Amino acid sequence: MTDTAARKPIAWPMLIRKAHLFLGMLIAPSVLLFAITGGLQIFRLQESHEGYTPPPIVEKLGRMHMDQVYALKKKRAEPAAAPAETVAAPVAVETATPEPKPAPPLSKQLLQWFFTLVAVGLVLSTLLGVWMGAMVSRSRVTARWLLLAGVVLPVLMLLV
Repeated sequence: MTDTAARKPIAWPMLIRKAHLFLGMLIAPSVLLFAITGGLQIFRLQESHEGYTPPPIVEKLGRMHMDQVYALKKKRAEPAAAPAETVAAPVAVETATPEPKPAPPLSKQLLQWFFTLVAVGLVLSTLLGVWMGAMVSRSRVTARWLLLAGVVLPVLMLLV
């Protein structure tokens, strides 16, 4: 027999499956982060609106998603008040009630809810994949180390 005939063929499906497992475990924490923060951003929950101030963690995670910075946005300085001598007497102004904002079009609302469903599906699918990789695969130990690396590496990069 020749040297080439004695070799076993490469098991491509097994190799691809193992690469998928290792790559998936490494990026799963980031996929989860982007799915969750993206789901919050669909309804602009990371931004302040009239009558709504987001929790600081939501605002920070939103900035991390968009700007790769884990910090609150710097607030703009309020304009300095004019000295009391130069302020004219207040003029009586009618206080009109502001017109309510029109509701967003139905197409926008439908897309927002569809993309929210996609974000939830991505989170659930990723969690299921992490469970399968960490508990069911033959390479459990390597998969768990890669999952840990997928959590630690981005945190270290944020701290640099």
